[in-house]
Amino acid sequence: MKAWDAIIVGAGIIGLSLAIELRKKAMSVLVVERGQPGREASWAAGGMLADCGLEVPVPLRELATASARMYPEFVHELEDESGLKIDLRDQGTLLLSPECEQKHATASNNELSHTLRTEEIQRLEPSLRGDAAALFLQERSVDPRGLTTAAIAAAKHRSIDLSSGDEVLEIKVDKGQAFGVRTVKTSFSAALVINCAGAWAGQIGPQCFPTRPVKGQMLCVAMPRKDFLRHVVRSPDVYLIPRSDGRLLIGATAEEAGFDKQTVPETIQNLRRAALELLPELENAKILEAWAGLRPGSPDNLPLLGATNTPGYFGATGHFRDGILLAPVTAKVMADTVAGNTPSFDMRAFVASRFEH
Repeated sequence: MKAWDAIIVGAGIIGLSLAIELRKKAMSVLVVERGQPGREASWAAGGMLADCGLEVPVPLRELATASARMYPEFVHELEDESGLKIDLRDQGTLLLSPECEQKHATASNNELSHTLRTEEIQRLEPSLRGDAAALFLQERSVDPRGLTTAAIAAAKHRSIDLSSGDEVLEIKVDKGQAFGVRTVKTSFSAALVINCAGAWAGQIGPQCFPTRPVKGQMLCVAMPRKDFLRHVVRSPDVYLIPRSDGRLLIGATAEEAGFDKQTVPETIQNLRRAALELLPELENAKILEAWAGLRPGSPDNLPLLGATNTPGYFGATGHFRDGILLAPVTAKVMADTVAGNTPSFDMRAFVASRFEH
């Protein structure tokens, strides 16, 4: 029976990026996905590469900043290997908040951030209504669907094997050592197994990660014109993410609703109304799509990265809101960890075994 050097459970952007990184180390890799590759949290994400400010937990800021800096090269490589174009934007973010001055003084780890007054905001975004100050953040955004589609194509280009529609039921363990996975269809063997199953990571035994699904509802509308909004805009009530093709994403909720991915019309309308408060011209904008995704949360809202107490079994999950942002750095540190090398970051806050007893 065929065996691989490593099996990755989950074909979201975390699993795909790690698979590509392991192939660079000449390892044979199989990715096993319970559904359709890339169509869960990665597909539902907004794609804000927000690496500074109070939104990022303090222990995560070094990793977040490093990953954000890796993004241009990360995207260029995926584009080169897939032949696909990825919408990576670098116009920056406007953070609208009454506490902008305080946020700037206490939270920013980005030297290219500064406070804007009303007249400056109007010059940058004439369609934006409001008289509050804003904090400009030199952050990028990316289209996660294009990113994930390119990652799937790049993985195939690198001869990474993929088994889709094949749920992993358990990690196979013999004499305390992981040696593969059992799925609904069959079994696969490998000396190394990495659980990148996102919100579903905790359903895979025998050692279950304490991940949980955190539901996020969003919608997408057609902007009146492609340059209608250039910057990502974040307010206490809503965030707005423009795409280069003229779409505008409006999001997003954070709900403890189990594995329910149904959209709620009232919630979608509330998001739309919050967007209209900032951009009145959207009144007649066509709603193109509404959806819900399940972010993988953890008890301390930090990712689980590294070895478990079972030799040969690793975790890379629990990224919560930051899976898209952290994909490049997660791939690097996990590839080093799996290969037996010491990562170039202090990973003690994220060890996958920290909740094991």
